[in-house]
Order: sequence, then structure tokens, then C-alpha cells
Amino acid sequence: MYISKFVTPEIIFGTGSLNQIGECCSRLGSSRVFLVADQGIVNCGWVDKATVFLRKAALEYELWSDFSANPRDYEIAEGLELYNDSVCDAVLAIGGGSAVDAAKAVATLSTNKGRIHNYEGIDMITEPLPPLIVVPSTAGSGAEVSQFAIISDSNRKIKMTIISKSLVPDIAVSDPLILSTINSHVTAHTGMEALSHAVEAYLSLAATDMTDIHAIHAIKLISENLRSSVASQVDEAAKIAMGKASLHAGIAFSNAVLGLAHAMTHQVGGLLDLPIGTISAILLPYVMRYNMIACIDKYAIIADAMGARTKHLSKREAAEKAIDMVQQLASDVGIPSGLTELGLPEESIPELSKNAINDACYITNPRDADETEIAAIFRAALKTKGVSIDGYPE
Repeated sequence: MYISKFVTPEIIFGTGSLNQIGECCSRLGSSRVFLVADQGIVNCGWVDKATVFLRKAALEYELWSDFSANPRDYEIAEGLELYNDSVCDAVLAIGGGSAVDAAKAVATLSTNKGRIHNYEGIDMITEPLPPLIVVPSTAGSGAEVSQFAIISDSNRKIKMTIISKSLVPDIAVSDPLILSTINSHVTAHTGMEALSHAVEAYLSLAATDMTDIHAIHAIKLISENLRSSVASQVDEAAKIAMGKASLHAGIAFSNAVLGLAHAMTHQVGGLLDLPIGTISAILLPYVMRYNMIACIDKYAIIADAMGARTKHLSKREAAEKAIDMVQQLASDVGIPSGLTELGLPEESIPELSKNAINDACYITNPRDADETEIAAIFRAALKTKGVSIDGYPE
């Protein structure tokens, strides 16, 4: 018997929808909200706007913004202490993936005891979380609809992947107006992160008809709108389209999980303390090339969604076209061409490759890989001369 599950939060989407947050918190039974926002969102004035809507709903709040761009385990412990001291009964996150991951981690520990390390992996959370409302500030992480949280382990220097349906927010409020305050650099890197979510979800072993619909639509929207969104902060149509793309990609990967590109990305991100979007955008074409033999038919559909004409191409030609188009989009929006530009030392590759196999995202990769094969992908992505994957020269 074939069984699949598909989960999403309640989704409120549209320009100006931030004004819904007070009502959302109230109908989830909250009287005092733990407001998690990254410092960039505070500086842009969005927290001030948000608190107006909370006060209109007669809600008290406690603000926490003292965490890193890649939230660390000890910061989560500090956030939990503030949450407990402030006697809050709901969590509201406004920001990018870092703020949402931090909020999910604090919410987890508020009802599930111990350290955040105890919940690394799949379905380790056993107790219900407090109500969780998320307002994304970037079109990329998809954290507002996903069952994922990524937290840096400060001792092991890796990013822990926590996957649980308990982490799916109760309500996601997506307001494209917030995207207009994000600079072009962040827009590019988070947009490519959304593309990597959609592509890996589509190729995942756990993909279903439902997740495929969302993944392919996200790929199409990103291909058509990311360049315009990067080019102009005030292109409202592009911001709306990218907001939708992030939602669709988030729904797809939350239910289909991801693959080797993200398993590798988490290791590099933990070592170098860098955002996931940048790294996954570099690695994605190389992992796509490695995975090609496992699901080559799907690559033509990816190419078509990105605007290619594949009707008269062979399967391999269509697959190569898909990879080329992903790489071209990354180049057009200013993504570095290789991991060397991020400062990744080649001597770290054996350890990174070993750790990648233990990442939860690897489980749903469409092609098996061992440490040697993963190391070869890493070296190809370094732009090291003479390195190839599966015999295809880079």
C-alpha cells in the first residue's frame, strides 16, 4: 500500500497582510507573544509596525533578536530562558530563515525538555509546541511552511537538521511588501535557495504528485521573476511572484524533503558559518549532474519549467539544458562560481563528505553516494581543474 502525508499551515498571502498578525495570535489563544525578529527586520522598522497590530489586538509581547544569522545552539538556550521568564504563550517569528529557525527551536524546547541537540534528525519531537505564527521577510527559506529547522552546533561546527511535523507553523502570513526592504544580494541568494528547494524536492525519493505540482510551479516562477526581483527593490510584481515561489517551494520540500545538495550545504555552512542559500546555489548544478542517471526524465520537465524548448532534444541534451539553465540563473544574479570563493579549504572535504551522509536530507536523494563520490562533487564545486563527476568534464 502506498501512503503519503501532506501538511501545510494556514496561509495568509498578500500585500499588507502583516496587519493580520494580531488577530492570528488572538484566535490561537495567545495573550502574551514571544516575538522573534532578526536585527535587520528591527532596523527596517517592521517590528515597530508589527507591534502596532499586536497592541491593537490587546496583546502583550516580549521581543528577542539577540541571535546570529546562523542561529547557534547556545543562543537557543538563551532564547528559551527569556521565553520562560517572560511567561509567553505563543511564538511569532518575523524575518528570514534564521529568525524562523530560532523561533522553532525555542518553541520546541519550551515543551520538550533538554537541549536542542536532542531533536536532531527526523521525528524526535514528542510534545506539542505552543502556537507558532511566522511572517517571512525573504523569498527563499520556505521556513514559514516547512517542517524543518536548521541550528548550528557550535562544538561540532555543523548545521543540525531537525525535521518534524510539529515544526510546521500554525499560520504563515506572507506579505510581499516586506520583500521590498531586502537588498539585491540577499534577494539573489535567498531566491536561489528557493530554487534549490524546489529542484531537490522534485527529484526527491519522497516526491509525490502533490509535491511535484508545487515544486514545478516554484521553478517556473523563480526562473521568470528572480532576475527582475534582484534588479529592482520596487518591482512589486516580481516581489509578489517570488513570495509565491518561496511558498510553493517550501510546501514542496517540507513534504518531499530534499537531497544531497542540502546535506552537503549544511556541512559547509556549519564549518564556515555562512548562509545556506549561497552554498546550495553553488552546489546544486554539480549534484544535479551526479543525480542525472537516477531520474533523467525529470530533468526535461525542469528545463521546460525554466523556459527551455526540449521537444526535439534527447534525454541527455534536455538534462544538460536543465543544469546549464540553473547555473546560468545563478551567474546572472551574482552567485559565486565555486566554493573556493567562499573560502572552503580543500583539506576539509573528507570530513565534510563523511558528515553529509549522516545528514537527514541525504536519505531522500535519488542516487546513492559514498564518501568518495561526495568528495568528488565537493572538489568539482571548488572549481578544481581536472575534476569531473561521472566522467562529465566540468
